[in-house]
Amino acid sequence: MNCLQSWPEPIVRVQSLSDSGIRAIPKRYVKGPSDRPSPLVESSAGSDVQIPVIDLQSLFSGLPQDESLRQETLDSIATACREWGFFQVVNHGVSHELMARTREVWREFFHLPLEEMQQYANSPSTYEGYGSRLGVEKGAKLDWSDYFFLHYLPTSLRDQNKWPKLPSSCRELVGKYNEELVKLCGKLMKILSLNLGLKEEYLQQAFGGEEVGACLRINFYPKCPQPDLTLGLSSHSDPGGMTLLLPDENVAGLQVRRARKWITVKPVPNAFIVNIGDQIQVLSNARYRSVEHRVIVNSVKERVSLAFFYNPRGDLLVQPAPELVAEDSPALYSPMTYNEYRVFIRTRGPCGKSQVESLKSPK
Repeated sequence: MNCLQSWPEPIVRVQSLSDSGIRAIPKRYVKGPSDRPSPLVESSAGSDVQIPVIDLQSLFSGLPQDESLRQETLDSIATACREWGFFQVVNHGVSHELMARTREVWREFFHLPLEEMQQYANSPSTYEGYGSRLGVEKGAKLDWSDYFFLHYLPTSLRDQNKWPKLPSSCRELVGKYNEELVKLCGKLMKILSLNLGLKEEYLQQAFGGEEVGACLRINFYPKCPQPDLTLGLSSHSDPGGMTLLLPDENVAGLQVRRARKWITVKPVPNAFIVNIGDQIQVLSNARYRSVEHRVIVNSVKERVSLAFFYNPRGDLLVQPAPELVAEDSPALYSPMTYNEYRVFIRTRGPCGKSQVESLKSPK
């Protein structure tokens, strides 16, 4: 993968800027007028319009269930994938205590002394470690966030020595958390396959079977003195397959684009926010669509969220499933490996849906 080995400019930690007491953010973080949170008509966190919330108990409990309720749940997921690209899931089988402890241990990490965090400073060659920017274009506008990125699957990329040793429980919690989310993603992939009319294992096999990719990015959004001028994360669709987001339950931040509005997602306690990535849009031949989303920041509260990315194996060609291609429904996308695909966001940073749209086959 052709990526730079070092950042084009010195890295500034957003948390350091926030802690310095500045009243105006540096120009590098000021977005153009059309990209700021305020210009577009937006839905507030209290709006009645929200992404669907789906109870998975009828699918995952292991107990005898009403078949009509099971089908209703499957239909709800299919509708959410077609119409929203986002949904929240409850009764998903992951321990609520594990979720809370993992989120809080990362909040503790981002409050360690800077020199401790700097031991894990990342580079654009892999992005693994402690970072403060996405993309390597010199002079690019930056987002108001820091993060920590780590690999979990394939195991050949997993190196727990690159995970924080402090707080002392971090490595153990992250291992348990990632293990549980891999299981949940596997279950959801079967549901998505069946809802597309494919064999239950189709999407999992298209991702590489047992050799899928999985990684975790912990996002830290410090307090911002001018939240109306910047974003915590610019508008983008996720380049991978599927994302499970554990949000900060106390501070709204995620916004999902629907038509011409930005919907501010109201997190449900103990829920994961699931969203479809570009690779499933391609495999489903756009039956399911990845959706633009972004993150706003707050002047009085910091925010922590955990994004778990479940991706195809990097060297496999990803293309529309043959069963979803017909004369009246031709393949919309040209084949490409995920390794090739993600070079785009690692080079340019978040750029709406321009990458997946560029894949469309010539008519």
